[in-house]
Amino acid sequence: MAKKNILLLYISEDSGHHCASLSIERALHALDPDVKTMNINSFNYTNPILERIINTTYMSVVKRTPEIWDYLYDNPKVMKSVHKLRDIIHRSNTGKLKSLLDEFKPDGVICTQAFPCGMIADYKNTFGADIPLIGVLTDYAPHSYWIFDKVDRYIVPSMETGRKLIDNGVDPDRVMPYGIPIDAKFQISPGKEEIFRKMSLDPGVSTVLVMGGTQGLGPIKELVSLLDKSSLPLQMIIACGTNKRLFRWLQARKRNFKKKAVVLAFADNIDELMHISTVIVTKPGGITTAEALARGLPMLIVNPLPGQEAMNTKFLLNEGVAVRGQNSADVVIVLEELLYNKNKLKIMSDKAKSLSKPDSAVSIARLMLEIAK
Repeated sequence: MAKKNILLLYISEDSGHHCASLSIERALHALDPDVKTMNINSFNYTNPILERIINTTYMSVVKRTPEIWDYLYDNPKVMKSVHKLRDIIHRSNTGKLKSLLDEFKPDGVICTQAFPCGMIADYKNTFGADIPLIGVLTDYAPHSYWIFDKVDRYIVPSMETGRKLIDNGVDPDRVMPYGIPIDAKFQISPGKEEIFRKMSLDPGVSTVLVMGGTQGLGPIKELVSLLDKSSLPLQMIIACGTNKRLFRWLQARKRNFKKKAVVLAFADNIDELMHISTVIVTKPGGITTAEALARGLPMLIVNPLPGQEAMNTKFLLNEGVAVRGQNSADVVIVLEELLYNKNKLKIMSDKAKSLSKPDSAVSIARLMLEIAK
């Protein structure tokens, strides 16, 4: 059997899109040790300067004026007005993209974000290329920027998400509800006692995991301060992601905390942290959501970003696997209700596990190897 070349495309290094592509890449190599993969930040590859501008602008908007992002996200009027701009960007990327594809000669392409998926779909259409293309959605809210004729399969988190694509004209046979791809570690359940010992935490005390996604966003300083001052019997794990300023701020104040707390920078053992946690207080990014579901970890949502995270919140609340605090002070009240209601926590945990699809990355990798030419 000939060795297969699989190209994976995402945007932004510090993103769930990248985490998803890495999980799929690892699954590909686990299924076929001879497979050759290339995993590329597509926007940086084709437009490095524009990528920096867009990333900076996006972060500024969601932090300072989130209502603008709420208006822009999947707005039909905006979609129509930027259609020509998108086509111009795609055409300007054709040269670099063609060079990449000519050199690597992929037997299949997997995209974990809509922008590179659109680039490859347009490339297929322009050059009559017959490269199998899989688009992997990493949120529970499909938007119009995902929909292209030349996408062979869409991987969606849930049947509800899939129906939204189908309602917008996607062939049902092209929609596969495999879930959001996460690391295989989330299928392993190590002994909790050893993790508690390693983290210097008390296994007999409720553990609250506080996260703000890969980039450590949200009112984490305020949340941690309020939780530390509360009368709740808890200990905290605070994962700061790539937010170095937040990490330094918390480290400098940790010695004055009344409650036991572990402060971490970018953590590569989120699977273990979730495994020993009672509740996670977080914003509901797609990857964080999928990982929490796999661990059966009840979620307390605070400050979801407009657009995709707001839609993720709606899904999680409807399914009964999460509750929401309207602000940091409200989180303490809601958390108290949860910690003193063990039955509700158990119901939420069981429902989360029933919704989880921890083998999604393997399912996607297997599909790609089957349809790759």
